[in-house]
Amino acid sequence: MKVLIADDHPLVRDALVRALRGLLPHAEVLEAGDRPAAEALLQAHMPALALLDLHMPGMQGAAGVAALRLRFPAVRLLVVSGDDDPAAARAVLAAGAVGFLPKAETVAVTQQVLRLVLDGGCYVPAQALAGIQQTARASPASLTPRQHDVLRCLMQGQPNKQIARELGIGEGTVKLHIAAVLRALHARNRTEAVVRAREIGLGS
Repeated sequence: MKVLIADDHPLVRDALVRALRGLLPHAEVLEAGDRPAAEALLQAHMPALALLDLHMPGMQGAAGVAALRLRFPAVRLLVVSGDDDPAAARAVLAAGAVGFLPKAETVAVTQQVLRLVLDGGCYVPAQALAGIQQTARASPASLTPRQHDVLRCLMQGQPNKQIARELGIGEGTVKLHIAAVLRALHARNRTEAVVRAREIGLGS
């Protein structure tokens, strides 16, 4: 497996490499210090996962995430940032990132997040979203009990197969429920649905 770590601070890259090696000792780790170098490595190697610093040279914040998502849709993009602004977290998730990992997290949490996103889940730290004002127009009454169950699993970062196993339903049924959840929350994808659900207190 190939993983890209893109950050302009060598010490941060080294810490992320160590965390990754502790989880995937045989992974091929690619390193970049700015967005142009990251794009070149993405183009040449197409890694399974890219860890991106939100403020490295050339990144341009959430706009850079959206551009990379558009150009490399098969690569899962995980933003690793020292910025704890809730608006920044929401912006990168809406731009297509599969998670927002604060740099202050411990090695153990970092490894858990890496495992989660590599398994197909997404990571939304509660503290990063604290204080976001309610913007979604859904209400708890707009979801069935089963859709609430599916939403709770989505908010835990579970992939469809795990949701199906936990709830005792087929993966096709899971997909139908997820589609209903997205419609109810006016969300374009599951990550955005998780963000909006947290904003209005659903899924707990």
